[in-house]
Amino acid sequence: MNLLKETIETLELYDKSPKDVRWVGSNDGKYAISWEEFEKIAKDVEYYSGYGLQEIPDNLVVVGDDWWLERAEYDGSEWWEFMTMPEIKEGLPFKFVEDEDGFGWCLKDINQEGDEE
Repeated sequence: MNLLKETIETLELYDKSPKDVRWVGSNDGKYAISWEEFEKIAKDVEYYSGYGLQEIPDNLVVVGDDWWLERAEYDGSEWWEFMTMPEIKEGLPFKFVEDEDGFGWCLKDINQEGDEE
């Protein structure tokens, strides 16, 4: 797999192009370069995207105005995931509660009837 080709194909899947990219770098913003600089690097990066060892840094992001691509991985198989800022639908206040099956925590409306204080 060629990193530049994969990145451009993923952008196109979501009606984006390199012109829409603001910067490329680490997900904490410590490292950042322009799309043009990334292009020079990524065109020569060939990697195996199948199962095995992850080869592309997992903190690599491609960032636009209200979206970004981030690396996803399962058992060494890797790809780009397209992410967007979530929208607030109602903005209800919440609390953390244990889920009904007891297998973790979820958010629950603080005003929902039947809540124990």
